[in-house]
Amino acid sequence: MEIKNRVAVITGAASGIGNAVCKQLAQRDVKAIGMVDLSDRIVMAAQEINDATGRDIAIPFQGDTTDPDFRLKVYDALCKDHKIVNICVPCAGITRDALAIKVDKETNEARIYPLETFRQVVEINLIAPIYWAMEMVARIAQERARQGMKKWQPEEHIQGTIIFIGSVSSQGNRGQISYASTKAGLEGAAATLTKEAIYHGIRCGVIHPGFTDTPMVRALGEEYIEKNILQYTQLGRLIYSEEIADAICFMISNSAVSGELWADAGWHPTAA
Repeated sequence: MEIKNRVAVITGAASGIGNAVCKQLAQRDVKAIGMVDLSDRIVMAAQEINDATGRDIAIPFQGDTTDPDFRLKVYDALCKDHKIVNICVPCAGITRDALAIKVDKETNEARIYPLETFRQVVEINLIAPIYWAMEMVARIAQERARQGMKKWQPEEHIQGTIIFIGSVSSQGNRGQISYASTKAGLEGAAATLTKEAIYHGIRCGVIHPGFTDTPMVRALGEEYIEKNILQYTQLGRLIYSEEIADAICFMISNSAVSGELWADAGWHPTAA
């Protein structure tokens, strides 16, 4: 599927991988990008892309990705001006790392990872991305039905592409019970949507980045990064967001690429 003249929606677009994806899409002459983020920096991020390209292609949307009304508002606005969204890359995510069970050394009491925290991570990292993706599928399916079109045929060319942001942590990682669960869950969602959405000509895949130089990873602290990440990667450094974004664009544009792509720089979770 060509990226040129397509319409994309990217969540978590103010920074990190999401922002890098927007910039890469702009360089590949995407028609429009709905840039979504909770941070008010999204307005500046969109303006930076418009200034760099000399075109008003980036449209900022500030809001909570877990809010269904906000999601509909974004799609309604994009579809009103551009008819259809063809690319969805929901990048918004959080980490709330802690051991699943931690025993207090003084009281010997075992503390279980907080349920509300787990639910928060699931809402943002798993449920929201799936529903942003399904919204695009629904709109394409609806438009095809209005035109009297039924099952997609190869000669029509690909109608849309979804790329979920997984993680090497989906294999299991100490201290990431909620985060790892959500990233593994995206694998199941993508595998299911792959089978269903292709009826409407839509592909779905997952990219599993290793530790990438983003605000989320930097928040782990330099000591943690040096001790637990850098010495176990083949590159000896954090992955650049631009490298992950380039891989995502490859997954979007090459229709022969299906399933999952691992962009981990050789890092894998330790056994214990």
